[in-house]
Amino acid sequence: MRRHSLISLALLTASPCVAQEGQQSAVPFAPPVDLGVEAFYNARNNAPLWFTDDRTRAAATRVAALIRTSRIDGVTESAQLADRVDAAIKSGTAADDRIISQAWVTYARALAAPVSEVGYGDPSRQLKPQSAVAILHAAAQAPSLSAHVDQVAAVNPIYASLRSAALSANSAENPQVAESLRRLRLIPAAGRAIFVDISAAQLMMLEDGKVVDSMKVVVGKSGSPTPELAGTIHYVTFNPYWHILDEVVQRKVAPVVLKRGVSYLKAARYETVSDWMKSEPVDPATIDWKAVKDGTQQVFIRQRPGTNNMMGAMKFSFENDQDIFLHDTPHRELFAKAKRNYSLGCVRLERAADLARWLLKGDLPPPGDTAEHHQQLTEGVPVYLLNLPATVRDGQLAFADGPVPQLKLAAAASDTIAH
Repeated sequence: MRRHSLISLALLTASPCVAQEGQQSAVPFAPPVDLGVEAFYNARNNAPLWFTDDRTRAAATRVAALIRTSRIDGVTESAQLADRVDAAIKSGTAADDRIISQAWVTYARALAAPVSEVGYGDPSRQLKPQSAVAILHAAAQAPSLSAHVDQVAAVNPIYASLRSAALSANSAENPQVAESLRRLRLIPAAGRAIFVDISAAQLMMLEDGKVVDSMKVVVGKSGSPTPELAGTIHYVTFNPYWHILDEVVQRKVAPVVLKRGVSYLKAARYETVSDWMKSEPVDPATIDWKAVKDGTQQVFIRQRPGTNNMMGAMKFSFENDQDIFLHDTPHRELFAKAKRNYSLGCVRLERAADLARWLLKGDLPPPGDTAEHHQQLTEGVPVYLLNLPATVRDGQLAFADGPVPQLKLAAAASDTIAH
């Protein structure tokens, strides 16, 4: 077994791309050998992947072209790796077929590299590293190797559009482009998904990675920025309560109660309850509102559903540890503003009903009086809240104003009663 492994490793380096003893190497760069590549070839009795016919050779040529500009995708030695593939195509030996496969594995892994800045309430939304065997098996099983190469390279339509615009603008080295592309890897190329571009304050509904509808949104202000999150929406909540954040209760509600009395709570349609789970009523007259204002006593307050409820008529929850969700709003005037950073971190929707119809694939249920009515989706829809410092507008590369925000995975206090 050991002798076989040594012969296999020797075969990987026996190529015109690697200097033989007494010769000068034309292309000295050689990526680390991945034993998974050798395992793939051993399992198929060393049958070639890229040198079977003219069509697979054309796919190999396409790999070389893609890798040559792949520094923008995170392949640091892109030019050297592309030279190595070009030389392997010209030589065409069994070892060269492996060299192309190794290069393809390097490229495919770069396109699916994990994104650590995002909080994953749904772990299935994280990118998982693939083995070399899995990457090459998918290529071998594809009806068209060239089509498979192009499909993997595209990642998704939004990613492909930004990369193309950046390359056309000679901005492949721009760090803002790199930051945006890294985040955009998360967007699935198939199925339905919701994508909120925090920087642009815009929501997009995607089908197979393509935008089918979009709307303005209001996102977090500078003191409480909307965090970058990825999760899954499983239901729509109609007639939601607004569960008021502790800091808002302390800074905004308690001072008013101390000034105007507990009658203010009734006028504002606020209810004091035992907690968010049981929600048993608590007499507001029994609460030490001075202690609440000082931050030494916690009280749970929610606003009943209705016209002026801060959640509007519906909200869209998804698993995350920051109590962030998408929701309707009664404050329509904010959507007319160019800069829409006014919330405590949650995302307010310009056309919540349209999003609900798209998610539910049909008409909304008849309006009712039941609070917190959950309408289940036929299948979960992924949602991504991402901050893109670079994007494409009208076919051209464009940048968000200012530097990339350093978003914290925690909501901060705000000076407005909003969510």
